[in-house]
Amino acid sequence: MFNRKTILTGFLFIPLWVNAKHVTISGYVQDAETDERLIGANIVEIFSRNGTITNNYGYYNLAVPEKDSAKIRVSYIGYSTILRTISAKKDQKIDFQLTPGDSLAEVTVIGTRTRPIEQRNEMSVVSVPVKQMETLPALGGEPDLMKVMQLMPGVQSGNEGSSGLYVRGGGPDQNLILLDDVPLYYVNHLGGFVSIFNTDAISATKLIKGGFPASYGGRLSSILDVRMKEGNMKKFQGSGMIGLVASKVAVEGPLKKGRSSYLVSYRRFLYDLITMPISKLASNGYGFGYHFYDLNAKINHKFSDKDRLFLSIYSGDDQILAKMKLKTIDDKEESKMSNKWGNRLLALRWNHLYNRRLFSNLTLAYTRYRFNMEYSGSFGGKQDKHEYYSRFISGIYDANGKIDFEYYAGRNYKLKFGANGIYHIFRPGITSFRQSGSNMAPVDTSYGSFDLHSLEYAAYVDNEITMGPRLRMDLGFRFLLYQVEKKTYFSPEPRILFNYLITDNMALKASYAIMQQNVHLLSGTGAGLPVDLWMPATSIAEPERSCQTALGIARSLFQGSVEFSVEGYYKRMKNLIAYKEGINSLWGTTNWENKIETGGMGESYGIEFLVQKKTGRTTGWIGYTLSRTTRQFDNINFGEAYPYKYDRRHDISVVWMYKLKKNIDLSATWVFGTGNAFTMAEGKFSAINDNPHDPPPFVFNTEAYIYSDRNAYRMRPYHRLDVGVNFHKNKKWGERTWNISIYNVYNRQNPYFYFFDTKYEYDKHGRIIQGSGKNVLKQQSLFPIIPSVSYKFKF
Repeated sequence: MFNRKTILTGFLFIPLWVNAKHVTISGYVQDAETDERLIGANIVEIFSRNGTITNNYGYYNLAVPEKDSAKIRVSYIGYSTILRTISAKKDQKIDFQLTPGDSLAEVTVIGTRTRPIEQRNEMSVVSVPVKQMETLPALGGEPDLMKVMQLMPGVQSGNEGSSGLYVRGGGPDQNLILLDDVPLYYVNHLGGFVSIFNTDAISATKLIKGGFPASYGGRLSSILDVRMKEGNMKKFQGSGMIGLVASKVAVEGPLKKGRSSYLVSYRRFLYDLITMPISKLASNGYGFGYHFYDLNAKINHKFSDKDRLFLSIYSGDDQILAKMKLKTIDDKEESKMSNKWGNRLLALRWNHLYNRRLFSNLTLAYTRYRFNMEYSGSFGGKQDKHEYYSRFISGIYDANGKIDFEYYAGRNYKLKFGANGIYHIFRPGITSFRQSGSNMAPVDTSYGSFDLHSLEYAAYVDNEITMGPRLRMDLGFRFLLYQVEKKTYFSPEPRILFNYLITDNMALKASYAIMQQNVHLLSGTGAGLPVDLWMPATSIAEPERSCQTALGIARSLFQGSVEFSVEGYYKRMKNLIAYKEGINSLWGTTNWENKIETGGMGESYGIEFLVQKKTGRTTGWIGYTLSRTTRQFDNINFGEAYPYKYDRRHDISVVWMYKLKKNIDLSATWVFGTGNAFTMAEGKFSAINDNPHDPPPFVFNTEAYIYSDRNAYRMRPYHRLDVGVNFHKNKKWGERTWNISIYNVYNRQNPYFYFFDTKYEYDKHGRIIQGSGKNVLKQQSLFPIIPSVSYKFKF
């Protein structure tokens, strides 16, 4: 009989199906103009149909039959496909250089430019090239990665204009968002209107909704893996844009040609430079402004063909600033309000190639999210001056280290393994207050929830196996250990993925994954800008867990130019948290754990359809999701399950892109979604208030409302059409692009929220008729039709 140790050993080290009559070619796939390594490039041997893709650092390893020669095809979206005949008598290292090219020319030469969906050993994965993002209509002329991902099936947008991702029934905190392998926490500006990702600094993106590899963990719903550009190693170049939302500039070039490069990109919202001085003039000393910025920087140094070092930096903030200054003969009053929140990220990564089979990456990183609110001021004269200062601060600070290995054992087996550790410092919310002045005792105090520390360790192994010509599988296991407040949580997390070719161009896919999340997010629910406060999992608010199963069919059509997939999924979540009834923020002296409901359950299931055309003059996709999502807490809605706020029964997206001419491209997107769920008052009654502290007569009537079950009502359906056109023109100094976009073309008044108002009847003299007041439900919309224009240049 096998014991547990024997079973685990057999699971971690699957037997290798390696054919001795094969040789290995390996190397990197790079951009011929910049030496940028290309992530996810396809390498296929034509005759044997053996294929692979480059990893997150552009490295590949491909086994081909041993013979006199082999014909290799290398392709990547947006680049000219190349065919090369090589000797296949021995192992060798070959680097491929791809040239950016016209996709129309590629279609006539080689056909499909990506590995067919049925042959990819992955499931529930979507990727959109950056060049395609920049083609789509953009609100305010600003391309947005997050808004493009919202157009995919299984991904909801939340409120109108928001850049949040609600993936398969999860919340925005349940998405692991990585920038160069490092987690980021708050990824929006303007209250969710714009994401922090500047497309000028991005080289590749990938969203994983299910079938999670064991190398990823820490969140329940999705992985958004974003990679920054490495910088041009051959020549200096730059780009910039002037738009209605923000303006930006990026420069890159070699520090030493062929050895090292740099990239710097900066984006800023400029309206405060206008609103602050104008508001001061218009309101006699009162100034108001808001701005955000993003700074991306990267240094890339190549020590040798086997060693490369990357230093990645990100800094971004939002800030609301208000100032007042009033002066009289005897007195002077000054006040200042500053509300600031944002991220910092610093990552050092070292790639090392031990030999053609073993590749590793070491990452050391620091990241921080902080929310800071300050009030300060003074008033009075010289003899009786009073000063005050108040500050609320919340945040999360991470120190992160991890090591990842990839071992290419043979054409049928690839092993990935690694480990990582994260040291968290959580600051749930501390309020400081100081006050001083004549004729009063000074005050200096702090209150709230003080710092909490936690440790998170993980180790994983992933076995990518090919068994015969039709079956591919990924058998992984992740082991997580989390320590907080002298308590330890262990989480074994199996990951399983099967890909079986039913026919040459159709595959059956299935996946299973268990995930654990050791952080919670509490967001303010008021009408103002959102306040996101990150909290640790504790013995009271335990780590969240999920179990997701998915089954689907994928097929490519018309020589791979069209891909079709349908997937069904079922996900269970537990240990969710929510604010208690009547509470929507953490302000005050009460500990945060006393303001929340814990032990919540979540359930989500649905079917997703996606048809995508990837080549030709006309490209785009149609996505449809049919789903249901619920939440259940013992002390909310009388313990009964209720629809999640962003439960959306039907969700449709249509994306169309057309290359009209070499220098003109057109695009349009149309979205439709079932309205958000909300709770509404169904009636009211008169209540007697008998409070002895009230003035006589002490007893009076007041109105109280009777509310429906939680989220029992639906807003009107949401739908919207956006269109855009890009005009490109080559100049002596480079290239310029004019973008014209129209948001909400047919001016649909989509509901943002509902509210009650009183409607009266009037007599012939225009006076209100007593007793005629009636409560009516009204809708507040956010965005009407919005045209925008932006100017982009490259040099």
